Formats: sequence, C-alpha cells, structure tokens
Amino acid sequence: MENHNEYVLRTVEERGIRFVQLWFTDVLGVAKCFNITPAELENALEEGMTFDGSAIDGFSRVQESDVLAKPDAKTFQILPWRTSGASTARVFCDITNLDGTPFEGCPRQALKRAMGKARERGFTFFAAPELEYFYFDSADPTKTPKPLDSGSYFEMRSNGLSAKLHEQSVLTLEDMGIPVEYAQHEDAPGQHEIDLRYTDGLTMADSVMTARQIVKEIAFEHGAYASFMPKPLEGVQGSGMHTHFSLFEGEANAFSDPGDPFGLSKVAKGFIAGVLRHAPELTAITNQWVNSYKRLVVGYEAPVYVSWSRNNRSALVRVPVPKMGRSDSTRIEYRAPDPACNPYLAFAVILAAGMKGIEESYELPDETTDNLFDLTPKDLHRLGIEPLPASLEGAVAAMAGSELIAETLGDHVFEWFIRNKRAESRDYRAQVTQFELDRYLGQL
Repeated sequence: MENHNEYVLRTVEERGIRFVQLWFTDVLGVAKCFNITPAELENALEEGMTFDGSAIDGFSRVQESDVLAKPDAKTFQILPWRTSGASTARVFCDITNLDGTPFEGCPRQALKRAMGKARERGFTFFAAPELEYFYFDSADPTKTPKPLDSGSYFEMRSNGLSAKLHEQSVLTLEDMGIPVEYAQHEDAPGQHEIDLRYTDGLTMADSVMTARQIVKEIAFEHGAYASFMPKPLEGVQGSGMHTHFSLFEGEANAFSDPGDPFGLSKVAKGFIAGVLRHAPELTAITNQWVNSYKRLVVGYEAPVYVSWSRNNRSALVRVPVPKMGRSDSTRIEYRAPDPACNPYLAFAVILAAGMKGIEESYELPDETTDNLFDLTPKDLHRLGIEPLPASLEGAVAAMAGSELIAETLGDHVFEWFIRNKRAESRDYRAQVTQFELDRYLGQL
C-alpha cells in the first residue's frame, strides 16, 4: 500500500505543483510558513528542513537557533490560490530539534503530548469548533471598521459581497477535505460563523489554522478584510469559538451514559469538573489577547462565570442534549475560547484539565439553571459560582500559578507565554484611550 510520503510525491508530480508551503505556528498561534520546490520535497519529508528558530516568537534563543520543520504528510493539501501564478500545496509541520526530538517551543507538539497521555488511558480526543468572525471593508486601524453587511442572526441573504465570501470559504474548505457542519450569519452586522464537523483534536487544530487562512485569503482577493479579532466593535457581541469536545473509547462515546439523568457518564462528569476547576488557569490560553476580555463581559452572550448547564447559554460549559437515539453525540461545549487563540495550546490545556478531573475523580458541581447575568454578586457567592478572570493580567496571574498548565505546555512555552503576555498587559495599561479622553479631558 502506498504510504503518505509516496502519495505526496506522486501528487506533486502529477498535478504540476511548483511550490509546497511548510506551515507551522509560533507560540501565539500566528501562522508561519516557507516555500520549498518539488526538488526539495523528498528530503523534507524524510529529514525535515532546517530553519532559524530564533526568528520566530517563542522559539529558540539566538545561541541555539536552528530547528527542523518536519512535514506531516497526512496533512498535505493543494491550496486554492496560486503563488506567483504557480500551483501551490501546503503541509503542516512538527518542529523538532536537529536530533529529531520534539522541540519544546512547538505548539503542535504540546497538543500531541496531551493527546498521547489521553490515548495511554484509552481515550481519543475529539473537537468541533464554531468559528465566528467579521467581514470589514478594510483593516485600516485609523478608522472605525465598517461591516460589509447589516445582517443579523440567520439572515437569509444570497446576494451581497459578504454572503459570497462566506459561501466561497465554505466551499473551499469542503474542497480541501475539511467538512463544514453549519454556516450562518451571526448576530452582529458583518459577523459570520463556520462550524467545522468534529474530528480528532490534532486534525481539528490544523483545520482551524487552515480555515482562518482560507477565510482571510478569499476576503483579500475580493478587496475586503476578514477579522478574527475577539471584539472589533463596541455595542455588539464579539466573536467566540465555542468548541464541542468529547472522548471516545474505541467506537464508544466515553461521555455517554443513557441511564444517567443527564445522560453523562462518570468520565464526562469528571472531565467537566476538571475543566471548571481549572478554568481560571486555562483562560490566558483560550483568550490570550487584551482585546479578548472586551468580549468576556456581561450582556453579550459570552461566558463570565464558572458554571455548567444543559440549556443555559450563560454558563461556561454547556451540555447539549443529544438528538433522540443519538447518545454517541454526547459532548460538552466550552464557550470561553475566541477564534484568535492558538488552537493547539487551547485544545491541549482543555484536554489536560478534563483528564485531571477524570484521573482525580473531581466532583461535578450542581448544574446552574439560573440566568447568571441576572444574579447579584451575593447570589453568585451563595451558589459558589466564581467569575472567570476579567482581564489578561488576571488570567496570566492565574496561569502563572498552575502546575497543570506548566506541565501541559512545557517550561519553554509556559515561561515565554507568560513573559509575552505580561509585556502586552503593561503596554496596554500605559495607553491613553479615546474613552478616557472623551470622559475625562474636558472635566478634570
């Protein structure tokens, strides 16, 4: 049987591919790549390609700079656009040290480690994210972004540029082997959503990176701009990446127990309890920008409090009710992440927290049925419901004290991430915003 490397080499030759892009991300999840020609491809697949890691944020120090980009041939896909008029393909890479050992600064390796630990216990980890984003007329930071449409939830518009961009993005993802379950207009003007069909966590993190690139490229080709910024506009809801998670043991959904009143197994309850207990520590990873905390506020459907529920969308963790007779679709929905996170790191820490809850038999708190946004601080305290961090600074402080996150990410990524985010918080605090000028300049 033809192996993956042979398939890639044959496809490149038969399809006349002129460039192959080697894709990877830095620690913050910013997409990176470099091109190689078909003449270098066989060597790249077998040995990897050396590059200077000191040029990538969160990678190597100058004195230990060289690392290898090792293509994962299973991720090979032909891209729908051309580089300098030539057919182009892409393949995701793991970053390794020159001796072939996993590089500690590689986010993809962090997720592989977390999934490997779950696999040792017999579990396969699945994810299905809902990617929200905006279409704007430009990315000019000197003026307020102008949405490309004035639609709202489930707007049925078949014309207009944003609808065409959205449709083309979905079709392109499908053509690249990334199934889309739903696609719709979201609540705010210019805001759209693409829900990817569930698959294993590593494949899904690759798919999230691909989807963000596809959406942006297609918008750019039409003179528009697609933004995954969590909160680009005041007065409307921000963009989230609610993500559905499940564990399987072989072909069986390990979260399902039809005999339980909630339909949840002991494994599912432990997983939810782990995610809830460690939620403050996770938040700097799932919501890694200063702007992320403009979305996590009361009144815009984003979660603010650490709680779980079946049908309460103000909760951090929601347990969707499976369709009749479909207990294999039992899952949890973690509602905090935004689409600007690094999906490799976000999935890794969520999985690690859930596994911790399973391994140590954390007790699941009571379900929250109240609308949390209507409760007073006294009510929340009585119910034992704590808030998520309200700022990047607070989230980083919670993360910095977490042995779980340090172990999951490894010291290299953990320490660099904290330094980077503390610097971002300091830079933000030093800014004088238009809000402050409007409110204070004329009266103080």
